[in-house]
Amino acid sequence: MNTAKIYDMVTVSEKHLIGEIIEMRGDRASIQVYEETSMLGPGESVYGEGEPLSVELGPGLLESMFDGIQRPLDKILEKSGDFINRGVHVDSLNKTKKWNFEPVAAIGDQVRQGDIIGLVQENNIIQHKIMIPKGIAGIIKSIAAGEFTIEETVAVVEKEDGSTINVCMLQRWPVRRGRPVARKMMPERPLVSGQRVIDTFFPVAKGGTACVPGPFGSGKTVVQHQIAKWADVDIVVYVGCGERGNEMTDVLNEFPELIDPKTGESLMKRTVLIANTSNMPVAAREASIYTGITIAEYYRDMGFSVALMADSSSRWAEALREMSGRLEEMPGEEGYPAYLGSRLAEFYERAGEVVCLGQDKRTGTLTVIAAVSPPGGDLSEPVTQATLRIVKVFWGLDASLAYARHFPAINWLSSYSLYTSGLTDWLNANVDTDYSRCQMAALALLQEESRLNDIVRLVGYDSLSQEDQLKLEVAKSLREDFLQQNAFVEEDAYTTLDKQFKMLQTILEFYKLSKEALSAGVYLKEILKLPVREKLGRMKEIPESKPEKFLKLKNQINLEMDNLINERGGRK
Repeated sequence: MNTAKIYDMVTVSEKHLIGEIIEMRGDRASIQVYEETSMLGPGESVYGEGEPLSVELGPGLLESMFDGIQRPLDKILEKSGDFINRGVHVDSLNKTKKWNFEPVAAIGDQVRQGDIIGLVQENNIIQHKIMIPKGIAGIIKSIAAGEFTIEETVAVVEKEDGSTINVCMLQRWPVRRGRPVARKMMPERPLVSGQRVIDTFFPVAKGGTACVPGPFGSGKTVVQHQIAKWADVDIVVYVGCGERGNEMTDVLNEFPELIDPKTGESLMKRTVLIANTSNMPVAAREASIYTGITIAEYYRDMGFSVALMADSSSRWAEALREMSGRLEEMPGEEGYPAYLGSRLAEFYERAGEVVCLGQDKRTGTLTVIAAVSPPGGDLSEPVTQATLRIVKVFWGLDASLAYARHFPAINWLSSYSLYTSGLTDWLNANVDTDYSRCQMAALALLQEESRLNDIVRLVGYDSLSQEDQLKLEVAKSLREDFLQQNAFVEEDAYTTLDKQFKMLQTILEFYKLSKEALSAGVYLKEILKLPVREKLGRMKEIPESKPEKFLKLKNQINLEMDNLINERGGRK
């Protein structure tokens, strides 16, 4: 026990079950075993590994599916069949496959931690950058191009004291410690997801944090799947933490078939999956999100834009509660440990837009989007409240919208984004100078609709003024024609920011001209009968390649409104 430390990895018994020291009292240690512990008894041997839970980082991570402690599930399948046998050991990365290493550094170059010394084409869309590991600095004494395994030496670095260190393509990093960066920056660019309710009203910045809480069946996983499929990021790390196995199966089956709109290749080629499903060991669930975010940080350090999906952090918190109970720690609210909030904060703080270590001053982003599954949809429970104190975007899912088949089922009245004001300059400069005005006008209409619906429930629709009735009709158009999306229709599943703005602008143009027509004496029922209203409902079907159709639609709105006003004047 003299060499044992908290969080060190161990193997238990002759079955070599993987575990981790989570508490030490005197000469006794409590071990969290990541596998089934039945049939173990007093007197079993415990072997220390001498290091904390770490992941292997290098070429071969992409297109892989790992369990919570980075064991590749396809290799486990080959070794133990359909179920994970206890004590099964497989390499996290392929140690025999050779990769073509192309040096970008030369002999005599001064290098330090984070510097890129070579490139490996991991697949046909992602170029893996080989970086100098932690604690190494000096002059490159030798470097070679060619075919190497991830454990073979590709470069030799001579330190100041004259000693040399062999550098290979494989790194190991403890999962509970964030990878260092040169500097963190304020996120200023939006993460474009193609989901209109998110991008237009409640955007998340690249390098930001967001949570998706909601009751069972409200579409948390669907929202995360859509963002994982369509977000404008280079790498996606998807962590299925305690979720049903069929959901992870859907991801594994769908992603290879889905085509990335940016590259034209399979989405799986830029995806890493971490699966700790509900029938896998509970203890490994607590490690799974750390495994996922460490892999995400590794690609961020190369200068990539990375998105991490954690589904769901509530299952992770439940695993934390279970282990805390076994350790006989003082429970906090609803039995969760008192340190729940600090553990959540440690996790979310690893997100951000950063200047990476290295002399080239490259930047990378890591965006964290986590689902929260409050029991019974009660948002006042501890995990949701602790999460909301940390993250800056809240996409509140509504079961009533999901039951009405309105997807994404994000409630526009309860959701918020604290990035909106910071992203305004970027959106006005890169989409349209009128973007923020249209966004605020549309949100105001949706909020006004809620107020008017309260009045309608009391005194009826017909008691409203013509202008208030118009507001309800335009708000309905915003809900059904703009916010609602169909993931099974190609033109509607993903919408660019430019098309989103044109759709919003067209609806607001209809509202503006309708108000003018009402002021000119036109009746609302005449406006609602206009043929152009049907075309407004079909805007989402306009292909991205035909933006001129929006101008044609606006012209038609103007023409039909002018005809109505002229007819009204003639009748007078």
